[in-house]
Amino acid sequence: MKKIIVFSLLISLGLLTSCGNGNAAAKVDRAKLEEARKRDNDINKGAPVIKFDKTVHDFGTVTDGEVIKTTFKLTNVGKSDLVITDAKTTCGCTVPSWPKNKPIKPGESTEISVEFNTAGKGGGRQSKDVTLFTNTAIGREVLKLKGVVNRKTNI
Repeated sequence: MKKIIVFSLLISLGLLTSCGNGNAAAKVDRAKLEEARKRDNDINKGAPVIKFDKTVHDFGTVTDGEVIKTTFKLTNVGKSDLVITDAKTTCGCTVPSWPKNKPIKPGESTEISVEFNTAGKGGGRQSKDVTLFTNTAIGREVLKLKGVVNRKTNI
């Protein structure tokens, strides 16, 4: 038991004395410090906030093979620039287009275009999600396409 206590004390003493070596201020990267200050200022302004005209598009009933196209209008109602870094879909048949590498200023609007190719999807209800990865407080926004795709009939 004595050995454990002595060993613990030595480890603790070693940790306490090793922290005082060197000049901590000299190790600070000034560029990273300035970047952190800018980021903190942006955070203090408030995160961007997205307001959509709609988050669900119901395309109704279509026939297998049709290409559904829609747009979702969004407005940045926050106090700092909105950036959409990526958009992922639940299926390769759904393709989103968004303003890449272009910040959306507070008060500005833009559109997210989505195409859904129904080829091979006939036979019932369909639901596809588009997840936008953003710098909002939530970090993710989900848009949905839904409807019914009927099989083609051979006449």
